Amino acid sequence: MHLGLDLLFLVPAETGGREAYSRELLAALRAAEPGLRVTTFLNRETAQAPGWWSDAADRAVVLPRVWARRPAGWALGEAVSLGRAAAAARVEVLHSPANFGTAWGPFARVVTLHDLMYRGSPGLVTRATRLGTDAVLVPAARRAHRLITATEVSRAEIADGLGIAPTRISVVRHGVHPPPERTARPVDTGGRRLVLAVGTNVPHKNHEALLAGLARREQRPLLAIAGHGTEALAPRAAELGVSDDVRLYGAVDADTLEDLYAAADTFITATRHEGFGLPVIEAMSRGVPVAASDIPVLREVAGELATWFDPHDPDAVAAALGPLPDRAAAGRARAARYTWPATAEATLEVYAQALAAKASGLTT
Repeated sequence: MHLGLDLLFLVPAETGGREAYSRELLAALRAAEPGLRVTTFLNRETAQAPGWWSDAADRAVVLPRVWARRPAGWALGEAVSLGRAAAAARVEVLHSPANFGTAWGPFARVVTLHDLMYRGSPGLVTRATRLGTDAVLVPAARRAHRLITATEVSRAEIADGLGIAPTRISVVRHGVHPPPERTARPVDTGGRRLVLAVGTNVPHKNHEALLAGLARREQRPLLAIAGHGTEALAPRAAELGVSDDVRLYGAVDADTLEDLYAAADTFITATRHEGFGLPVIEAMSRGVPVAASDIPVLREVAGELATWFDPHDPDAVAAALGPLPDRAAAGRARAARYTWPATAEATLEVYAQALAAKASGLTT
């Protein structure tokens, strides 16, 4: 099979969970199907340096007029240029793993649609962004031969929101890597408990709620927030008087993240919307107790093994920043259900279904 992988969204170290999903999926697909041919489609930013996006591919095709940081040009690239490039490359299946894709082309089309946050939580995006997203995402999703999402909650959201038959949407859970066999480097916490949050600094991650909750505690842990752009939270931390209680790491490498997981006695997320919630499973797989927003998708992922709180209530957030029950063994057992090899096998089955749907002329 000749697979095309749409990476036009990618800005390395800036695109959070979508990058992690695409990177790990590609590696797992290679391991599961050694004969797979892969062509990646890249924007100008990503093509400027080598990385997994080219190293794991047989061929990388650069769309020279597409820049991920220029929304209008990126949208046009997804809607028009990508289809032309994929057709020229003669891919058999084109997989767009980050919500957006092309609605046409002489190949089977698969779109991973993580969620409809831009519709379900309209206050988190501007009206222009919402309209622009609709213009590209909706036709690509409706004309895809198969859709992938990571949870049953998201499948129901997508089916209801876009009027797509649930039978065309496959639930394929993301995987998680077990902790590496290495000795973690110590993290100097000054003798305080370390509470860890992981996520790009975008509105729905709701990191500011963690700062507000921290400000309400008499006994404050050390709160570490890791993710692209989290340095920008420094003025808000100063305003709330918690600068000495917060470390804003920004984007971190894999080893540093493992060090933080090893040092943390709590993982917390105040997110308002997710399609899956990979850091929750990462924390559980490392035996770290989890406190999480009480939203349906995280309930599906973590079951009863998290401490749930209302992310809109600062007092509830403050309480969640306290010590949590030890659920290490149960958390590791649940996280063991989420593996990248299983994700790859299920995704390959979706590709086969998409090829069959294309052969049958089913495009809507």
